[in-house]
Amino acid sequence: MSGTGDQGVRGRTTVWRAMARNPLRFLLSSWPWRALAYVITGVPIGLVSLGLILTLLLVGAALTPVVAGVVLLACVPLLAVALAAVERRRLRWLDPRPAPSPHGAVPRPGLRPWLRFRLRETASWRELGYALLHGVLSVFDAAVVFNVAAFAATQIAAPALVRGGERIQYGSLATIDTPGEAWAVVPIGFAVAVAGLYVVTLLAAARAALARALLVPSGEAELGERLVAVTASRARMAGAFEAERRRIERDLHDGAQQRLTGLIMLLGLARLDGDRELIGKAQDEARAALTELRDLVRGIHPSILTDRGLEAAVRALAERSPVPVEVDVDLPVRPPEQIESAAYFVVAEALTNAAKHGGARRARVFARVLGRLLIAEIRDDGAGGADPGRGTGLQGLADRVAVHDGTLRLSSPPGGPTIIRVEMPCE
Repeated sequence: MSGTGDQGVRGRTTVWRAMARNPLRFLLSSWPWRALAYVITGVPIGLVSLGLILTLLLVGAALTPVVAGVVLLACVPLLAVALAAVERRRLRWLDPRPAPSPHGAVPRPGLRPWLRFRLRETASWRELGYALLHGVLSVFDAAVVFNVAAFAATQIAAPALVRGGERIQYGSLATIDTPGEAWAVVPIGFAVAVAGLYVVTLLAAARAALARALLVPSGEAELGERLVAVTASRARMAGAFEAERRRIERDLHDGAQQRLTGLIMLLGLARLDGDRELIGKAQDEARAALTELRDLVRGIHPSILTDRGLEAAVRALAERSPVPVEVDVDLPVRPPEQIESAAYFVVAEALTNAAKHGGARRARVFARVLGRLLIAEIRDDGAGGADPGRGTGLQGLADRVAVHDGTLRLSSPPGGPTIIRVEMPCE
């Protein structure tokens, strides 16, 4: 599927291909006017953004001793982030290829985490460099468009200008002041206008190429970022799996194994003495060991999830939860097994945290498949303040979701509510 998609992207016409394919037919298409609009609208955007950035830099530097100056300086790259978003949308006028944002998802909601995350991203500073460069180049773009348009319009309007008593001066080379001379330069004006369309189109294509190079993540850069993220996630997952393996060993050794050992001893004594009381104790121990084994297996991978799917497994979790849980899960088509498993453990951990750490009185689980995404949201009215760094299992859940190219977002202000939202592709 990826190969087909790449071919589709490569087959889309860009302004470079349209101009190179048939230069004459190109003039009759919408491409020259789209290029002209791209350059003309880029001039005020570039000049205004350059003016704002320089103003913020100067005022912020002057007010650096106070907090307001630091805030203004921090706003400079954020202004460039907004400009870059506009430029990626304008890029579609000349280049229909996808232009995704290079920014990553902010791990925590809120203004301060967003600001801190954006200021640490390389993409934000690259966009600032583009904003400064675009502002400077906008002066050149304006000069080119104005001079080409003014020269062509002057030649085309030469007969009317001469008739009104005006003279057209070409420096010290020539002067046009008669109707015959004026009509002679009209074709030159049309030729300059046509040539100007090509010049403006080349200028717009160069600007679009610059915008794509600086504002749109390349395949290699995106792959490198994904590899870094996957490497870190795999390292954390390996540690989590090792800790889980030790926990299972400990639970088997200290729980079910001890009960089964005691059960064997009780059965041996009952066999020798024929004591019904010992036989009853042995039965109780067997039931307790069976319950512990079932809980242990359920924690590894519940059979109800395999047999009946995520909706039934979530309802079973809700029934066992000490906190009343409202379940709103509607999945007409079952997602892939790995996606179901990851979503189940997110719900299970979230409900456990709500009861054990959050002191919640109520919880709600929502899950739907929207388009190509499985969306699950767990909300509780607990005390809030959940932090992935405090060992509540949230970082492990985020890693588990990240393995499937999904995202986990947490909102847990002090005082609650706590909201965990998971989105995973489920094609």
